[in-house]
Amino acid sequence: MTVNAMTEQPSPAEALPDVLMRIVSELHDVAYLIERIEPQLLDVGGGAELLSSPESMKVIQGIDLAVQKTRGLAEFIDTITGEIPQDWAVDVATALSLVKLSEMQRALGGGAKHYGNVQPLAKAAGDFDFF
Repeated sequence: MTVNAMTEQPSPAEALPDVLMRIVSELHDVAYLIERIEPQLLDVGGGAELLSSPESMKVIQGIDLAVQKTRGLAEFIDTITGEIPQDWAVDVATALSLVKLSEMQRALGGGAKHYGNVQPLAKAAGDFDFF
């Protein structure tokens, strides 16, 4: 009788360009879903009356900015993916585990703040400060 030692199989690696293109596709889907919120808000909120409120305009501008940023990220990743060799691989399972651990650490309060560049909600989208 032969007993084979159990060896842990490494999780399969995937081509990095393929993974990045899936991310690009997901980002485009997210942008589309965010974009669909605006007409819904206008229908529910009363249309032109909603647009007359400065606070409501900040929300609408924020939605537009979220769509622009999401599409911009997708285009950036798409552009750099073209220059990555197809033989570069990434272990997706390990990468996702690290993301989950990072989220858990942040949720428990042990993570460093890394949202310093997020625009405050009190500012209207498109507002900017010189220096």
